[in-house]
Amino acid sequence: MKKVLLDFDIGTEIDDAIALAYLLANPECELVGITTSCGEAQKRCEMASMLCKMAGKDVPIHSGCERPLLIEQMETTAPQARALGGWPHDTDYPPNTAVPFMQRVIRENPGEIILIATAPMTNLGVLFAMDPEIPSLLGGLYLLCGSPTHHRYDTVTETLSAMERDDFIRVLASQGILENNSIIDPHATHIVYGARTKDFKNFGNNVSSRVVMTPAEAEANFTHPIMQVVMSIAREWFKDEPRVSFHDAVTAVCIFNDDVCTYKRGYMDCVLDSALLGGMTIFREDPEGPHQVAWDIDEEKFFEHLFEVFGQKRIKL
Repeated sequence: MKKVLLDFDIGTEIDDAIALAYLLANPECELVGITTSCGEAQKRCEMASMLCKMAGKDVPIHSGCERPLLIEQMETTAPQARALGGWPHDTDYPPNTAVPFMQRVIRENPGEIILIATAPMTNLGVLFAMDPEIPSLLGGLYLLCGSPTHHRYDTVTETLSAMERDDFIRVLASQGILENNSIIDPHATHIVYGARTKDFKNFGNNVSSRVVMTPAEAEANFTHPIMQVVMSIAREWFKDEPRVSFHDAVTAVCIFNDDVCTYKRGYMDCVLDSALLGGMTIFREDPEGPHQVAWDIDEEKFFEHLFEVFGQKRIKL
């Protein structure tokens, strides 16, 4: 059993909900907490609550930072929150409780917590700056962040209604040169990459964009009760993008399965001194480096492990 703390931005894309459903259904996962960030962080807590209630799990959920450290927020709303009306959920989520909660649960469980961050890095940046010892107390840090090879393999239009971005940045993101979680708060991203912790794994667009489904395939596969909640969120997402990408879910599945990705070791960091390229990640391979960067992915193994926790096999159309 692994103790997992999830920091994410459910409500912007669909992969966050898939990752949470996987963690809730996984018998090897003890989900000790959920934290949210970006615009409408409290609505994002309500969305997390929908899935927890369907799973019958009482997981602490905390609302985090809505604004980046130094720049304006690009991810301003949670458009998939339109699905909230269809499912029971809690609503009493005070603002700005995520960082102290994260600090407390990590300090109360030294060396045991695997922190998975699949959102912009603001909550982690604040936590690591406020309490620099925290990274050394983690049992692992798994990030969905950046693009070490500056490639993206899924076809996207990047018309996300939650995003307020320059057209040039939008194009670079659609090509995989920039990645949302790293660019939305580049200064926090830099802080997180500067942290030193054991089992520091990074998952970028170069692997996460290679596993996709069509809406029809999602309808055929998302049949488990928890995934029915995910499907209701997905139908809102399809109004922006007619595809399912599994970015966050790749990161979650790799916590429990070593046969999904292969890695290169080195150093990840990001550009800070550019208005257009701020947050663009740079990877330098070094066998002594602190970061294990996912370099290749076995798509079949990913889907096998994702659906096995729901007692299913993937249906291909």
